[in-house]
Amino acid sequence: MKSGDHLSRWNGGELYRDLSRSNLVTSRWWYIGVAALLAVFLWGVCAFVYMMLTGIGVTGLSRPVFWGVMIILFVFWVGLSHSGTLISAILRITGANWRAPVLRGAEAMTVFALMVGGLFPIMHLGRNWRFYYVIPYPNERQLWPNFRSPLLWDGVAIATYLTGSVIFLYFGMIPDLAIARDHSTGWRKKLYTFLAMGFRGTHSEWRRYHAASTLFAVLIIPVAVSVHSIVSWDFAMASVPGWHSTIFAPYFVAGAIYSGIAGVVSVMAVLRRTFRLEKVLTPLHFDNLGKLLLTMTLVWGYFYFSEFLTGWYSRFPEDYAVSSSYFGHYLPLFLVMIVCNFVIPLPMLAFRKVRRSIPAIFAVSLVVNVGMWAERALIIVPSLARRNDPSVWHGYFPTWVEISYITGSIAFFALLYVLFSKIFPITAMSDIKEHLFQLTDRTIGRATVPTVSGGESAEEGEGP
Repeated sequence: MKSGDHLSRWNGGELYRDLSRSNLVTSRWWYIGVAALLAVFLWGVCAFVYMMLTGIGVTGLSRPVFWGVMIILFVFWVGLSHSGTLISAILRITGANWRAPVLRGAEAMTVFALMVGGLFPIMHLGRNWRFYYVIPYPNERQLWPNFRSPLLWDGVAIATYLTGSVIFLYFGMIPDLAIARDHSTGWRKKLYTFLAMGFRGTHSEWRRYHAASTLFAVLIIPVAVSVHSIVSWDFAMASVPGWHSTIFAPYFVAGAIYSGIAGVVSVMAVLRRTFRLEKVLTPLHFDNLGKLLLTMTLVWGYFYFSEFLTGWYSRFPEDYAVSSSYFGHYLPLFLVMIVCNFVIPLPMLAFRKVRRSIPAIFAVSLVVNVGMWAERALIIVPSLARRNDPSVWHGYFPTWVEISYITGSIAFFALLYVLFSKIFPITAMSDIKEHLFQLTDRTIGRATVPTVSGGESAEEGEGP
C-alpha cells in the first residue's frame, strides 16, 4: 500500500467530516472543560483586580526585585509564540511534504500565546489604567511617550507581530473556510461565507493564493526574529549584572524557538487525541518535530554555555555574584533548568522510538517548557536580587496573586484554543487535499500518472 492510500479513499464530504470533528461534535465534556478553564481564568482576573485595587505590594516584588512573575510570564509566552508562525512559514517556504497537519495548530498557537503574553506588561504597570502612555501617539498636552522605555518597545513589537500573525493565520484559512462554507448550514454558513470572501477555488485564485502565502511566509520570519530580539534588549540595554550582554538577542531567539517547538509538539499531541486526528497527525510528524526539538536542544545548550562562560571568564565581581547565586540560593531552579532543557531531552530525543511515541515526546515537550520557564526566571530574578551593592540584596518568592497569574494565563491560552477549534477548522484541509493529490495515482485520459513522491507504508504510520 502506498503512502496516503488510506487517506485517498476520502471524498470531499468525508474529508470535511473527519477533519472538522471539533466543529461538528460537541459533547458534555467540552462544556465541562470550557467551564473549568473559564473558572480558572476568572480567578486570575479577580487576582489582578485585587492587585489593582490594593496595590502592587500584594505581590512578592520589593526592592531591589521589581521584576517578577509578570515579566517572566511575558517573556515565556512571547517566546512560546515564536515558533508557531516561524515553523509554519519555514515549512511553507521549503515545501516540506509533512507540513499540512501541523500548520494551522502552530499558527493559532502563535496568535493566542501573543494575546496572553501581551497582557503582562500592562498588568505590570503600577497604574494599569494608564496603559495608553506606552502607545506612541500625539496627545493634547503634547506629551510623547519615552521612546527609550522598554514598555514602548514591547508594545510596538507585540502589536506588529500580533497583527502579522493574525493576517498570516486568516489568509491560510481562506480555502478551508470555503470548504466549510460548502458543507455547513445556519449561522456557520453565513460566518464562513463572509470570511471566505468569495473564494471558489479557480486556477487564478489558487495561483494568487500560493504566491501571496509564500510572500507572507517570507515577510513574517524577520518580524518573528526581531520581536524576541527586542524583548532581549529590555534586559541587554540595562546596566544590570548578568544582563548587559551582546549575545542576548540570538540567545533569546534560540530559546524562543526551542520552547516554541516544544509548545507545537504539546498542542499537536492534545489535538490528535482530543479530535481523533490519528489519520493525519501520524508518528512521522512527531518524529520530524522531535528532530527539530533535538536540534534546538543542542543550539540552546551552546548559547547558554557561551553566555554563562563569558560571564564567568570576565570575572567581574557583580557578574560573578549573580553566577555564584545559581549554585547557592537559586540552585533548585538552576537544576530544574539544566535537567529539563538538556539532561532529559538530549538522550531521549536521540532515539527514534521516543520521537515516534506520542506519549513520550509529549512528556518531553512538557518538560522542556517547564525548564524554559525556569530559565526565564533565572534570567530575571538573580540579576535583580544580587545587584551591585550587597547591602540591598534581597530574595523573591511569588505570592498567591502571582501564582494565580500563572494558572490563569495557562487557562486563558487553553480557553482561546478550545473556542477557536470549535468555530474554525483546526487542520489545514486544503493543504491535506493538495498533498493527497500528489500521493495517489491519477488517470488522465488513458494514461496513469504515478505518485510524485514515495514514502513508507501506511502501516508504518506515515500520512500527509
